[in-house]
Amino acid sequence: MSLRLLLPPEGLADLQTGWPTEPRVYETGVSDLHHTASADHLAEWIDTGCVPAAEIAVVRAGPALNPGAFKTGGRVDPGKLRKLYDSGYTIRLGNLQRVVPSFARICQAIQQETGYSNYVHAFLTPAGEQGLLHHWDQQMAVIVQMAGSKTWQLWKPVYDSPMREYQESFRVWQKDFIPAWEAAGPDITIDLHAGQTMLLPRGWVHNPHALHSSADSVHLTFAIRERTPLWLAEKLIARAIDDPAFRRIIEPKDIEAGPLADRLNETRQALVGFLTDLDMSQVAPSVRELALTELEYTT
Repeated sequence: MSLRLLLPPEGLADLQTGWPTEPRVYETGVSDLHHTASADHLAEWIDTGCVPAAEIAVVRAGPALNPGAFKTGGRVDPGKLRKLYDSGYTIRLGNLQRVVPSFARICQAIQQETGYSNYVHAFLTPAGEQGLLHHWDQQMAVIVQMAGSKTWQLWKPVYDSPMREYQESFRVWQKDFIPAWEAAGPDITIDLHAGQTMLLPRGWVHNPHALHSSADSVHLTFAIRERTPLWLAEKLIARAIDDPAFRRIIEPKDIEAGPLADRLNETRQALVGFLTDLDMSQVAPSVRELALTELEYTT
């Protein structure tokens, strides 16, 4: 099981040959994924409390509710969760690859195909309602509409190639963002229906809602965390720990402003020499293994 469950052949080809930088929609119909996790199956998790409380978010056109709103005795209270859903709140069931074997296998297969770690969230939004407001993400999202429909108002990226610790939505948020976007109107509007999948590249601002839908919306978001040159650089630098010169103590007196500039320069020169001497043909296999196995499921 892999990306082939999420995308038709032309969608796979687009990822393999170009990794799109603009949103794209594909007709997928009913695949094995729909049998693995039908909309009814996903909705059942609301009534069973099987998803850990830490992986649940409850949102209605604003900030997420305090988890106490759907917990009793520190555990998910299915009755409270169902009541919130029935009153218009979106339920996000997070990191399903941690609790559902079939999703774990899908995410593992995607990582084997791409070298990218990934995770999957389910979003259940009542008809005529909205969960999350405008924001952007820092990874490619493969959005599979399982039931109903959802409208996606999309704006071109504000920042180029945002990352978890660089230009993430909440880190650089400005209060005039939403008024400006609303005044200008979306660059693209997509009504995503059951049986369709959308690729949403990182950085694209999105305001998803089911305000015009007569049926409850259920979709899965597979977040595909692309590798970057910074990731490669981190793996290369991490190997320096094998060299005792990089493990020696830097004394407090050398962290003063004057001496510190000299120590930084010495370290830079040493690092350049260390990296120059690395045999990349020997390093590549271990970095490839990390790409296939390293898990980064933080949201």
